[in-house]
Amino acid sequence: MYAVVKTGGKQYRVAPGETVEVELLKGEIGDQVKLEPVLLVGTEGEEARIGTPTLAEAAVTAEIVEQKLAPKIIVFKKTRRKGYSKRQGHRQPLTKLKIVEIQG
Repeated sequence: MYAVVKTGGKQYRVAPGETVEVELLKGEIGDQVKLEPVLLVGTEGEEARIGTPTLAEAAVTAEIVEQKLAPKIIVFKKTRRKGYSKRQGHRQPLTKLKIVEIQG
């Protein structure tokens, strides 16, 4: 069984037992979180149920495995011939989840 969930402005295809890194979710390591909205639920070899736009009865439960920061990305701005340059780094906070259960 698999599902497509939307979190952090992105869509992820998940299945029980998988781990996935998503945008920061509040919670401590070991906490259970419910991922909503669920856009699609399917089983291998069968036709998937697609929401319009979401499936109200479906839910995905996940466990927080790790809270971390992504690798640093360098942002560099420059205006030519004006003596302006700016160098800045950014590390996006991420949450690593282990999918426990898909209902629906």
